[in-house]
Amino acid sequence: MHLTAERLDRISASQTIAITGKARALKAAGRDVISLSVGEPDFETPRNIKDAAIRAIEAGDTRYTDVAGTRALREAVSRKFKRDSGLDYSPDEIIVSTGGKQVIFNAMMATMQAGDEAIIPAPCWVSYPDIVALAEGTPVIVPAGQNQGFKINAEQLEAAITPKTKWVILNNPSNPTGAAYSAAELKALTDVLLRHPDVWVFTDDIYEKLVYDGFQIATVVQVEPRLRDRTVTMNGCSKAYAMTGWRIGFAGAPLPLIKAMDKLQSQSTSSTSSISQAAAIEALDGPQDTVETMRLAFQERRNLVVAGMNACPGVRCHTPEGAFYVYPSIHACIGKTSAGGTFIKDDEAFVVALLEEQGVAAVHGSAFMFPGHFRISYATSNDLLIEACARIKTFCEGLH
Repeated sequence: MHLTAERLDRISASQTIAITGKARALKAAGRDVISLSVGEPDFETPRNIKDAAIRAIEAGDTRYTDVAGTRALREAVSRKFKRDSGLDYSPDEIIVSTGGKQVIFNAMMATMQAGDEAIIPAPCWVSYPDIVALAEGTPVIVPAGQNQGFKINAEQLEAAITPKTKWVILNNPSNPTGAAYSAAELKALTDVLLRHPDVWVFTDDIYEKLVYDGFQIATVVQVEPRLRDRTVTMNGCSKAYAMTGWRIGFAGAPLPLIKAMDKLQSQSTSSTSSISQAAAIEALDGPQDTVETMRLAFQERRNLVVAGMNACPGVRCHTPEGAFYVYPSIHACIGKTSAGGTFIKDDEAFVVALLEEQGVAAVHGSAFMFPGHFRISYATSNDLLIEACARIKTFCEGLH
């Protein structure tokens, strides 16, 4: 008799979390480890946001809220969508969840039937395929390599759509590549979607504030308002405001879907933390100067890491438009043996040997449904990034 349900056999534990755990264990054992595996800003949550949370605690704002979030926060989210993207979502068309991941989970669980398909461009965040599979759907992976900036094109999208397609999941900018679609690139995709009226769009815009070199970010409904009635626009506070542990994600969507997601959430987590919600209002409505400070720091780090990776033999690194990741190709390193004697049979062997021999933790590309690469998060200090790049270069120079 099996203890676990069959549905768990469709998914695996998050591989980014697994690598981070291995790095922590080595650190605890006294090893000098630089972790470039975790996807969260290394900055402190801004002071004004912390102060708003403290005020909420002292005011006794410590009770359950509406499942979909406090009216005040949903109004703040409504203002944010209008201010940043020109989107009109009423507070009733908005749901607040315990992180962006729960928004995705709610949307897929509330809508997918066995056999439904979700198109997911790859490289993709590790959780998208597993959440779709858990909802009894079928992930349809559409690869987009470095030669096309890690972005799918209209022809690929058209070719992937079938009568079973329920969702297209876009991440803009992307984890793990940092690739971001311009308005023109999105328009090519939305033109395809207009021809397929039964296909819904889920756009994960969690990294939207972190774009570089003057890149103009766009989102689906902004580019094509006619898709509003079948689009979920997701965002949150984790990345732009260094609030990963506060667990605030939110989405705007058509009212019937919001009601379905609210119903599901009412029987899972109910509302997210009242304190976190109070802090999120300040994040969205308060001063935004800390976002720009972080963005400029990340842009400098991106440039440092791209240069550092391209100086490593066998490594080829694309310059991403946003987020805080690079996704270098290591195809030329595979099939070689490390200085420590490990045969690099694939990208996973590469990152394990890199961690064990040089004390640098990164995530293998096959975790993101796109092997032959690895992901570096540059959400750490310049000094550590310089040292990490030097260690990776030493590791690559030792391959033979």
